[in-house]
Amino acid sequence: MKLKSPLLLALLSAFLMWLAWPPHTFAAPLLLIGFVPLLIALDTIILKKEEKTGKKVFLTAGLTFLIWNTACIYWVYNAISAYNNAAVALVISLIPYGLGALLMTFAFWLYYRFRIIVSNKKIAYLALVSFWVGMEYLHATWDLAFPWMTLGNGFAGMHQLAQWYEATGVYGGSVWIMVSNILAFEAYKNYKLNHQRVYLKIRPVLAWLLFLIIPAGISLAKYYGYQEKVVPVNVVVVQPNIDPYEKNGGISTMDQLKTLTKLSDSVAQLNTEYFIWPETAIPSYANEDNIRSTIEFMDAQHFLNKYKNGSLLTGIESKKWYNDKKTVSAKYDEQSRTFYDNFNSAMQVENSANVQFYHKSKLVPGVEKMPFPKTLSFLAPVFAGLGGTVSGWGWQEHPGVFYAQSGVGVAPVICYESLWGGWIGEAVKNGAQFIAIITNDGWWGNTTGKDQHFLYAKLRAIETRRWVVRSANTGISGFINQRGDVLKQSKWWTRDALKMDINLNDEITTYVKSGDIIAQLLSIAGIILALFIPYNIFFKKKAA
Repeated sequence: MKLKSPLLLALLSAFLMWLAWPPHTFAAPLLLIGFVPLLIALDTIILKKEEKTGKKVFLTAGLTFLIWNTACIYWVYNAISAYNNAAVALVISLIPYGLGALLMTFAFWLYYRFRIIVSNKKIAYLALVSFWVGMEYLHATWDLAFPWMTLGNGFAGMHQLAQWYEATGVYGGSVWIMVSNILAFEAYKNYKLNHQRVYLKIRPVLAWLLFLIIPAGISLAKYYGYQEKVVPVNVVVVQPNIDPYEKNGGISTMDQLKTLTKLSDSVAQLNTEYFIWPETAIPSYANEDNIRSTIEFMDAQHFLNKYKNGSLLTGIESKKWYNDKKTVSAKYDEQSRTFYDNFNSAMQVENSANVQFYHKSKLVPGVEKMPFPKTLSFLAPVFAGLGGTVSGWGWQEHPGVFYAQSGVGVAPVICYESLWGGWIGEAVKNGAQFIAIITNDGWWGNTTGKDQHFLYAKLRAIETRRWVVRSANTGISGFINQRGDVLKQSKWWTRDALKMDINLNDEITTYVKSGDIIAQLLSIAGIILALFIPYNIFFKKKAA
């Protein structure tokens, strides 16, 4: 195989991107050149102008993205198999393995098609960036959403270089990575072509280096110059380390509550204001309307009696009942002839009768929610027959904010929701002064999935300039400050409780104000530019 073989170059890009991806934090800068071998491979294919060039472009790019995606998120099968039998889990796993790779490949294929009809190189590259970010945004907003591999997430392991996410969010990082790769590719081509003039060889390299140095320099200046306002609140996070396969049935709810309260008491102070327990810490399927009469609620309040200013934010599996099919996800109960929703919820309890609920809303497609539920509702019996739990959970349309008696606002974020900066930003805009992520990463086993999930939380801290407090049942719990620094964390598969004084923040970042405007604008640009492709085909046919 030749050194410049498109196949070898595609494999090299896949390797570089995998090496650069969290949790390989030491190699994050490789993201800025990881696509260069692929761009060289595609350029070689396009310039040859052989038959079936489009197919070769698609397959070459597809090889890179399929290998890179699968190598980074191989652990997805573990998570899905926790809810489904092996056959269903394997089929559903193809969604994150293949669908994300397909969207990435499609972005490069559209770039190839656009390049054929537009001779202006800069416009063609603008199209590539627009197509790429547009596909990322699509993969974060449609019913098959799985934005785990959004390019900007890659700097979660080296967050010192991503401090300007407070203005742009992760999509700003995606643009930086894509443009850097384009400039590096152009510098490579120019260096190969200009054999005599040294200045012409070096000029594109200098432009590329400048494009790297300026954002990195700004970020480092922000990182070392950032000062938090001291507005302390004492918070306790608990990691009960209960095997997720034993939570429902293997260990009683009361025994789990005893473990949680004992761990909380072991580190709490009289002035502790928040206790954070993990996702589904109370696995009781409690009726939300009657929650105050349940043993679990009364035990939780009894625990809080020792901490007069304390509030408890805990995961709970809850239900709501309706007289009619009030929601798309509602199921019919033949015995009572009413409808109900199951929720993966966060609940806040305090030393009063006030109870607050938030329902997990970013649900895993094919596992927790049927994609396009109105359109595909006829397939629900098929999935149920295969052993899946599709459409098993209800959700709410907007993020929530819990308020303590003292007025402190917290954004409850359940598991997978921590991938959506815009969603969390909306909660911050509505008054959240810190972020509480509750999760149960034990389904994935001791894989890189739990590490990636923990590291991504650092980006949410930077985007919002809010502390992130993370409670994982069997994952990694910890505290992340407003710069994205991990100040304290637990070990994997270890029962633990951690406490810390965190600082509240009321200031609103540019990103929180504007949301994912970069992705939205580039998506619109991508749609407009993509329309030139069929228009050009139609125009040529008409001219002929």
